[in-house]
Amino acid sequence: MDWLAEHKIPIGDAAGTTFDWLQTHGAVVFDSFAIAMEWLIESLLAVLQTPHPLIVVAVLAGLTYALQRRWQTALLVVLGFLFVLNQGYWEETTESLTLVIAACVVCMGIGVPIGIGAAHRPRLYAWMRPILDLMQTLPPFVYLIPAIVFFGIGMVPGLLATVIFVLPAPIRLTHLGISSTPTALVEAATAFGATPRQLLWRVELPSAVPQIMAGLNQTIMLSLSMVVIAALVGADGLGVPVIRALNSVNTALGFESGFVIVVVAILLDRMLRMPQK
Repeated sequence: MDWLAEHKIPIGDAAGTTFDWLQTHGAVVFDSFAIAMEWLIESLLAVLQTPHPLIVVAVLAGLTYALQRRWQTALLVVLGFLFVLNQGYWEETTESLTLVIAACVVCMGIGVPIGIGAAHRPRLYAWMRPILDLMQTLPPFVYLIPAIVFFGIGMVPGLLATVIFVLPAPIRLTHLGISSTPTALVEAATAFGATPRQLLWRVELPSAVPQIMAGLNQTIMLSLSMVVIAALVGADGLGVPVIRALNSVNTALGFESGFVIVVVAILLDRMLRMPQK
């Protein structure tokens, strides 16, 4: 046993060396990413915080009705966000929504194309699968370490940790949706002379819409679950009062802010759930 422990596989040393090399030689890439993400975050914050809160609530309710075609769901969204206003967590909620929306933009923008490519290339997906498993099973706190090293403290490292943790969901579900396209549809489209691009846009993607929307829903829920962890690296939002309540052992503040997170999660789930036929 002593011999085995003395000949330790240098996983930690290898990771430290890799991150040191990236920090030294990848400064331009990381700085560009940070600038782009800061612009996205600031733009979303301006959209959510500049108008009067009731105007934002009305817009979100209208968007919900347009997506769901049910006035009951729109009313639920109105009542939910009015509850958030009543509890005095509107600013923190908009900051968390900014983190969630930014994570969704990045994850869906990267995950859907990768999922499509993986569905068309089974060997690529077989190679990616252990990496996706690692991204989903590695404790999210571990992602905070390189995020702080590369980006310091603030919303950007919280966003980066969220993206790494959430990205496998849209990749897997997009892959599932494209791979599950009925063979008869593909063969019929091919027989009528459809090009690979037409096959993708007119057959595979429409067939995969439920799975892709499920990927978006999972992306939102997983991103919202990261708001407390992201607060540990300086990200603003609903995670901040939770961390403050934990540090001060304030039960009332903890349950209050935690319940607001639950309400926001329910509202986002109802807003973007696939309409029932």
